[in-house]
Amino acid sequence: MSIPTLPELSNYQTRVNQLLADKLDALAVNDTKLLEAMRYGLLIGGKRMRPYLVYTTGLALGAEINDLDGVACALECIHAYSLLHDDLPAMDDDDLRRGQPTCHKAFDEATAILAGDSLQTLAFDFLANHTFSAFGTQKMPMLLKQLVAAAGYQGMCGGQALDLSATDTQITLAQLETIHQLKTGALLKASVTMAAECAPKVTEEQKISLATFAELIGLAYQVQDDIIDITSTQEQLGKPKGSDIEANKSTYPALLGLSGAQQKADHLYQESLQALARLPYNTDNLAQFATFIVRRTH
Repeated sequence: MSIPTLPELSNYQTRVNQLLADKLDALAVNDTKLLEAMRYGLLIGGKRMRPYLVYTTGLALGAEINDLDGVACALECIHAYSLLHDDLPAMDDDDLRRGQPTCHKAFDEATAILAGDSLQTLAFDFLANHTFSAFGTQKMPMLLKQLVAAAGYQGMCGGQALDLSATDTQITLAQLETIHQLKTGALLKASVTMAAECAPKVTEEQKISLATFAELIGLAYQVQDDIIDITSTQEQLGKPKGSDIEANKSTYPALLGLSGAQQKADHLYQESLQALARLPYNTDNLAQFATFIVRRTH
């Protein structure tokens, strides 16, 4: 199977990268080293999948792109901070990220921790101080509520804690799915649901279908991550191959076998397309995104 291209991906990457860089450039400088570590963690690379999903979803639903800018940047800051902390010796203890030394290797451990903390608060700065439309401003409380739920104890952080607890432990498939619905899926789901909040004409029923789609692709994303962790090269991954296996973490291929994991990813993919089919919008780009998720090799 060929890997599909994502419509407008490079344009959205350029857009969000510029917005992120402009935000960092506008900060009053106190500690230069910390600011450079923030810049390193936020701008040295990344596919920008969450911003892409925000723009693709929101524009398909009729949201204003300026409103989506604030959401896309906030989610990317949360994602970047999570990677800086995930790579730390106390967590996954990784030396490479996106083909480059991890932040604590490029700087030091204390600076990497503070850089992650700073990027987390920068996410809320993006929402609190962004110039939204009148409709987007009305939606600010809901946007903050969804970001908090996705990033905190009931979302990504809770999933990371469960993931650490499951290391060196035999867990069930249901437990593994719970971990990844929180650790990986929560931010991907928020990329869809927060974008939908910015669209004035979307009904509550349609938001439920969008949330279902997002949950399914969020899980498919992690299943595919586990697959490519053992099937791709270190050069393709930009980090050590088989790092989850070496860390003795439960993965979908470990529980289901490689073929079973691939079947799981395809099943989630098919279900996600069924959720999209219930929507009265042009969701071709979202379907393309789902295809990309299960066919990517890095």
